[in-house]
Amino acid sequence: MSISSTLDRLHSKAKQNKWLRYFAVFNRVGLAAGFLPSGIVKITGERFTSLSAMHPMGNYLEALHRTGYYYTFIGIMQVTAAILLLIPRTATLGAMIYFPIILNICILSLAVRFEGSWVSSPLMVLANLYLLCWDYDKLKFILPFSPDKKAP
Repeated sequence: MSISSTLDRLHSKAKQNKWLRYFAVFNRVGLAAGFLPSGIVKITGERFTSLSAMHPMGNYLEALHRTGYYYTFIGIMQVTAAILLLIPRTATLGAMIYFPIILNICILSLAVRFEGSWVSSPLMVLANLYLLCWDYDKLKFILPFSPDKKAP
């Protein structure tokens, strides 16, 4: 049995579980709630935090704020990902946009030992990975697994 057919079987079984479906909706709403306020703050040009520039994370966020349009762009992408997650038809695209952003935040938080998100950002990465796995049936075509080929 190939990896592709095994994943298809497991995914099909998971999709039939109503509690896993509720958990997917919970993750979508929770992740959107995490990015909407921070994205809006960035779009409006406000500083994201009041951390001192003496703190490594505060120094990074101050430098990011001073980049100008890049800071605004990150905010726009955060709000876009959050809104797309809330719309069932576009939730997969929202999860795909969300993933690199939250992964970057997670790695940055761990790298500078930022206690403010050392738990929340890895949990957000896991929640996003859950959503990507939940939408495996939509994403499997871009994965490097070869589908089962039937003999003629």
